[in-house]
Order: sequence, then structure tokens, then C-alpha cells
Amino acid sequence: MAQHDEAVLPQEHRTTTVEQGRFCVARCICGWRGPARRARSLARTDAEGHAARG
Repeated sequence: MAQHDEAVLPQEHRTTTVEQGRFCVARCICGWRGPARRARSLARTDAEGHAARG
């Protein structure tokens, strides 16, 4: 079962991290998707950076 970590950010940028096998990917409801990462913390950092630019 995949684990989901969710972060509520500014209105149009709500991100989640999704585990896919050995990797974790950050996604946003606006359609953005970060690179596959082995470390959840890096995927979360990608999501935070996306929200800050949005």
C-alpha cells in the first residue's frame, strides 16, 4: 500500500507525495509533478519549492 504525505499550501497549490516502489514523487493539484526521489524529504522539499514559486 502506498503511503501519502499531504501538505496544505496556498489555495491553488495543494501538494502530496506519493510512493511508487522505491521512489517518492511530489504532485500538485495544478498538474505539476516533481522528479522521482529516493528520499521522501527531497520530494517534500520539491513540493515546498513549487508552492513558493506558484
